Formats: sequence, C-alpha cells, structure tokens
Amino acid sequence: MRESGIIKRHGDELIIAYRIMDIAFIITTILIASYLYTGVWNIHYVLATSIAVVSYSVLAELLGVYNPSLASSLRQTIAPILLAWLCAIGFVLVLGFGFKITDQFSRVALSCWFITTPIFLTSYRFISNKVRASARGDSYTQKSIVIGATPAGLALANEMATRPEHGLKLIGVFDDRSQERLSSESPQATISGSINDALEMAKERNFRHVYVALPMEASGRIKQIINHFSDSTARVYIVPDFFTYDLIQSRWRNVGNIPTLSIHDTPFYGMSTFVKRLEDIVVSALILLLISPVLFAVSLGVKLSSPGPIIFKQDRYGIDGKKIKVWKFRSMRVMDNGAEVKQATKGDPRVTKFGAFIRRTSLDELPQFVNVLQGRMSIVGPRPHAVSHNEEYRKIVDKYMLRHKVKPGITGWAQINGYRGETDTVDKMEKRVEYDLNYIRQWSLWLDIKIIFLTIFKGFVGKTAY
Repeated sequence: MRESGIIKRHGDELIIAYRIMDIAFIITTILIASYLYTGVWNIHYVLATSIAVVSYSVLAELLGVYNPSLASSLRQTIAPILLAWLCAIGFVLVLGFGFKITDQFSRVALSCWFITTPIFLTSYRFISNKVRASARGDSYTQKSIVIGATPAGLALANEMATRPEHGLKLIGVFDDRSQERLSSESPQATISGSINDALEMAKERNFRHVYVALPMEASGRIKQIINHFSDSTARVYIVPDFFTYDLIQSRWRNVGNIPTLSIHDTPFYGMSTFVKRLEDIVVSALILLLISPVLFAVSLGVKLSSPGPIIFKQDRYGIDGKKIKVWKFRSMRVMDNGAEVKQATKGDPRVTKFGAFIRRTSLDELPQFVNVLQGRMSIVGPRPHAVSHNEEYRKIVDKYMLRHKVKPGITGWAQINGYRGETDTVDKMEKRVEYDLNYIRQWSLWLDIKIIFLTIFKGFVGKTAY
C-alpha cells in the first residue's frame, strides 16, 4: 500500500530565526547601553524592555515584517521595521511618563538604545541576505522554467524576472501552444519552446527548478508531465491555479497532515483579532468621552422634535451573519424593524426636521460607538444594513454576504469613496459591496487609520444621506 507524503511548509525556519534575532537584539542593545553608561539594570529597565519587545513584535507582525513573501527583501521590510520600532518606543515613553518613572532611566542609555536597535535590526538582515545570495552562487541552482503560459504561470515568470531576491533565474516559459495562438490569447506571453523541449533541457541539467502552472482541470496532463520530469534531476513544483477563484483573505491551514486552503475567510486571526479589538476599545472610548456634550445635545433635540424614544434599536447582521441590535438616534416618526424596511429617500415624510439634520451630518449614528464598546460593531468595517435589505440584496448582488466576514463598522472604505447613504439602485449596492470586499482583502491596521482619518474630512456629510 502506497503511503501519501506530508506537505511541509517552506521558509518557516528563516521567519522564526528573524523573530528570535529581533528580540535578542532589542534586549542586547539596552543591556549593553545601560551597563556601559550606568552599570545599572533594574526592574524599570526590565519593564521598558518588555514593553518594547511585545509592542515591536505585534506591530512587526501586522506590518508584514515577518511575511515570508517579503522577509527576503530588505528594501520592502526596512520601512515597516523602522515604523514598528518607532511605535514601540512611543509606547515605552508614554507609559514611562504615565507612571512617572522616566527619571529612573539614563537618557543617554535610552537614546543609544533607540538609535542603535533599528540599525542592528536592518544590518543583520542585510548580512543574512548577502550570505544566502552567496550560498546560491552556483548559477545552476537558480535556473528555473515555467511550464504553462497560464495567468498564474505568467505571473510567476514575471515575479522571477523582476524580483531577484527570490534567488530564481528565469530561463523561459514553455507551452505546447504555438506563439501565434498564445499571442492572441495573452499578448504578453513569450514562449521559449514546447514542453518536450523543456524535458530534453532538464535531462541535460540546463536548469534545476520546474514550475508546472497548467489549469487545475488538466490534472491528467499535469500528472503526465510530472512523470516525464521524474527522468531528470530537476526539482518539480506545482503552481495551483487558485487565482481562478475570487480569494478573500485566503490562507493555508493544515488539518493533521492534510493541507487545505481557505477561499473566503476573515482577516482576523490570532494577534490581528486582539489588535482590532484594542483599536476599537481605545478609539471608541476616546471618541465617546470627547463627544459626550454632543450626545447630550442631540438626545435633547430628538426628544423635543417628536414623541418617542431617543434611541432606536434596529436588527442588523453582524459578523458571520448573526443578528445584532444597532443603536441610532431616532430620526423618524416611525421605527421600522420588520420584514420590510423602506430606505429613507429625499423629502421622506417619515423623517423629522431635526432627524433630517442629524442624518445628513451622521450625528444619528453616534450611539453606535457604544455598540463598538459592546463588541457588536467595529470603528471601521462594512456599514450594517437592515435585515430585510440583506435578504433582498443577497439574492441579486454577487458575493453580498461576504461583507459579514468582519464586524460591521461605523465608517468604511465604501463610505469614504462616496458610497454612503441611500442605495436606490443595484449598481450602487454592487459598488458598495465591491469596496467592502476590497477592504476585507486588504485589511491592515494602517488601512483602518487611513479610513478613520479620511472620515473626519469627507465621511460624515454626504449628498445621498437622507
């Protein structure tokens, strides 16, 4: 009986080594600086070092410093390293002033630590890249070919040709289709020969790496090609054509020894979940404190404008499609929360005069900062729609329900790009969903900060907010 092999992850060793080395350099530099200048190492230095290590590690992870696809490029990681270290030092200083222990530190020692640490963090990576490049000195070990002028194959070939840090030298793309046929299908494709030509070259050891990038439906042909290349010493890789799917936060996950790939997933796992929740708590608490006079004034205005409660609670879909209660200042004389909810339109008679003002300026949504503290919503995310609207649009807008892979937000990528307020046509809703899904695909802490910043200038007032 033939046993199936185990698929192992590649590149984890380097990433683990970088994590360990980063922590070691952060600790070593403060140890050396404090001992050389003061000869003192007390609990305050231990506390400062611990804060710096934890905050730097979290931020470096979120900024992609340890992303396997970027870690081999100093050019792409130097800015995130410096930014993560700058923020880490900011945390140390803020907490030091907050607990009034800054007089326990040597300013010279801390200054040396602040300056020399990023120098070491970037320098050893530069040396590591040079050493690994030297180890790949034999040009044969770098020579690579791609089988299949598919979109995935051409993208891989372009990556090899334009990114030398991968350590792969592209020899050519091989395909059994003629150059004329390929030129009509993919004008950018340049073919170096047929697959049989590639096989003969492999037998003569003209290259070391073979990347098979044929469509997934050609499984029989892929197996045949792999069997042919087993008559050579070339290393053979399969390039799965996953990009035929619309990937949203795709990631590998092993179930035992069986690798699986998520197609539609949430960006919030592990540390990113913690950071997102911390961002929500800190920002919402600060905003609620600052706007408390506004909340009181709007509450009074709602109460005086028409009879009824000040706060209107409406059912919406939250993360994973679970129903949540979303709070708003009441802006209408009615409170629709049933199977049918009509969107507000221009001149809607249900909207009070004061309600029209708070809807136009988004003041009606301020109670949702309480929802954020409760954990039902987030500061940034797709805007929540009434349940009846969800049930309507999920049937006519492709991938509509994928918006619920994250918590709904008070503001979002769609809102700052002009898709706020009434969505009276399917086209408008499709554009809003498009922006929402792009936010989920590209999520980062810095994207959230950008959206919050832009919301201050153009996200609160809109012509389509009735």
